[in-house]
Amino acid sequence: MKNIIIASTSTLYNGKPLEYLLNEIEHLFKDVSEVLFIPYARPGGISHDDYTNKISDVFSKINKTIKGIHTFKNPRQAIQEAKGIYVGGGNTFVLVNNLYKNDCINILKEVITRGIPYLGTSAGSNICGLSMSTTNDMPIVYPPSFKTLGFVPFNINPHYLDPIEGSKHMGETRETRIQEFHKFNTQPVIGLREGSYIKVSGESIQLKGEHQARVFEYDTEPYEIETNTYLNELK
Repeated sequence: MKNIIIASTSTLYNGKPLEYLLNEIEHLFKDVSEVLFIPYARPGGISHDDYTNKISDVFSKINKTIKGIHTFKNPRQAIQEAKGIYVGGGNTFVLVNNLYKNDCINILKEVITRGIPYLGTSAGSNICGLSMSTTNDMPIVYPPSFKTLGFVPFNINPHYLDPIEGSKHMGETRETRIQEFHKFNTQPVIGLREGSYIKVSGESIQLKGEHQARVFEYDTEPYEIETNTYLNELK
């Protein structure tokens, strides 16, 4: 039975990493003493060691030990033997490229599907969708495929931002980018705002957190859904 938290971000404005999610994370990993951390996305190019140490400090608050996947000789085996897994944020292209390079995509999908608890934030949430094609990141590397884990039957746009009234920014909005996506793809996209997350328990998929989410379905006007809404039936 899947047991997953898919969070838009690890850190809210003026907050500490994972602070707003700590109670939920503690419950997610309640039967786990050591969590496997996958730091491949490397936000800002931070080293795997520095990123892992940063996360380790946070998890110590709930009496959990963090072990970085990069410290194992065999990443596939590390995933196969993990009792809990956290994939952090950063650049989704870098994350997905490393998962494919280390032949980890299929084994990661397998262990999470059979019930190993999983936390994903930002890039780590993006890969829970059908593809990574609605990421906000720059394509600084070229992964073998954009296909990702498919834990939910839609794509995710983490850090979703609404247009700012009166803004002088001349670039495309997130909504415009997702509309572009739907010129070539038909799967739904969830615009996940900061402070919100998706909780997957078995076959149940539910929006949680502070805010509404914006739903984009193919050939349909975007619409808002309230927190606690179930997302199983998006098409």
